[in-house]
Amino acid sequence: MNSRVSWLNRAKETAAATLSEMLADPTGRFEPSVYETGRLVSLTPALAGHEQRVNFLLAQQKQDGRWGGPDDYHIVPTLSATEALLAEQHRPGADPRVRAAAERGVRALARRLSRNGSLPDTVAVEIVVPGLVDDINAHLLRRAAAPLPVPDAASAELLATLRAAVAQGHGLPEKLAHSLEVIGEPARGASFVTPVDGRIVGCSPAATAVWLGNDGVRDENHPCVGYLRQVTEPEGGVPVAAPLALFERSWVLSTLSEAGLSFTAPAGLVASLHSAFGEQGAAGGLGLPADADDTATALYALAKLGSPRSPECLWNYDAGDHFACFPEERTPSTSTNAHVLQAIGASLAAGSAADVDRYRAAAWRVTRWLADTQQLEGHWDDKWHASPYYATVCCATALAAYGTPEGVQAVRRAVDWVMRTQRDDGSWGHWSSTREETAYGVRTLLRAGEPGDHEVAAAAARGAAFLLESRGEERHPPLWHDKDLYTPTRIVDTEVFAALYLAHTDARVADLLLAAGHGVQV
Repeated sequence: MNSRVSWLNRAKETAAATLSEMLADPTGRFEPSVYETGRLVSLTPALAGHEQRVNFLLAQQKQDGRWGGPDDYHIVPTLSATEALLAEQHRPGADPRVRAAAERGVRALARRLSRNGSLPDTVAVEIVVPGLVDDINAHLLRRAAAPLPVPDAASAELLATLRAAVAQGHGLPEKLAHSLEVIGEPARGASFVTPVDGRIVGCSPAATAVWLGNDGVRDENHPCVGYLRQVTEPEGGVPVAAPLALFERSWVLSTLSEAGLSFTAPAGLVASLHSAFGEQGAAGGLGLPADADDTATALYALAKLGSPRSPECLWNYDAGDHFACFPEERTPSTSTNAHVLQAIGASLAAGSAADVDRYRAAAWRVTRWLADTQQLEGHWDDKWHASPYYATVCCATALAAYGTPEGVQAVRRAVDWVMRTQRDDGSWGHWSSTREETAYGVRTLLRAGEPGDHEVAAAAARGAAFLLESRGEERHPPLWHDKDLYTPTRIVDTEVFAALYLAHTDARVADLLLAAGHGVQV
């Protein structure tokens, strides 16, 4: 047996193991969030494991006083952690390190917020930021310290309106349940909230905690307390959202299928995707509203698995020239429309689209919209991810497989951009080299590049070699958008695996890898 065949045999075993683990995991694998953990430290100090959560925040602070990602992605997590530690420092038995860490956070925030400027396009950022600034300023006021300014890009007026509405007994739009913690005290025990399964509010530990309240978490038998314990990592952190089984399963299954891997999905996984659908489509997790992104990706995965269902629910999100993620969204998503294009194309191929002409017309509209939203350099940006390599792999591969002729030039420009931006070590990365973004680069080249282009094959081989040589790296850095940047670990691991599978099944790339001694690892 040659090394290439050996790799492919091991690949099938790896995929089978991933699917088996995913079926047994109703929550999904997601790295902990500084923002979300900070909200639990502030809101529910009586919850068991409080000391571990404080230690998690202290361990995550950087030398310059910030928490979180590069550029302005540090603002939200630094606000959350700083406010939490300002509250913690006055509690009995507080760790002596807390005060100094909180002061470093305040100074870092003062430096950044004094410059005003834009905010990253993360979930509910326009109300999360002014809410946390107000909370921090309340702490600073008690010691007569200078308050922090609220950035112009935030919407303090909207937050005030929402808080007043809840205080008067009114409900909120369904999608705001995920960010319920921004409402503060009026959200505690709010009558319009009904925890899903009696234990989860808005698919969010922070939203669940604010609704339950500090007194509520003292009841160890409360289902919401059980949920908060379930999602807490050993080091104390909690994810920004959980459980997200539909999101994780749809992305993993569609990525494996799109890469051309032959596998049999466990019947339970397929059934769980079907059962997630309602009249509006599918939601990524318990307590979230249905949305076009999760709906389209689940439809695509089911079609590729040979178990298609009607895509009619997608019309709930038709916005004319594109598809919206959900009603009244602040910014549209390029990756969502790429996933819609995949769902439409796969549904047409499977014969599950009732009105063929209507779906073909939608494919034309989405293709045109994606081509129009492509950046001049050749990439796409997106509201659900910090890296342009994610949006670009989504859009380029969808257009290459299912786009109309209007998308051909956009695909070529995307491939050219990926080629131009490859780093000397074979990797790709928006800020620095990452395995995740390198996987996107490899997949873009091998699924959207010209089959006979030797330069494309060589670049893909260099990217695959980087992935193989960097296998021992620690956790993937957070790049995905929610209230904070986060890492969907099983999804990212699958992206890397799929890129390597494509590399080993492309004869040109596989030969280059074998020549470099990279043909037998998996």
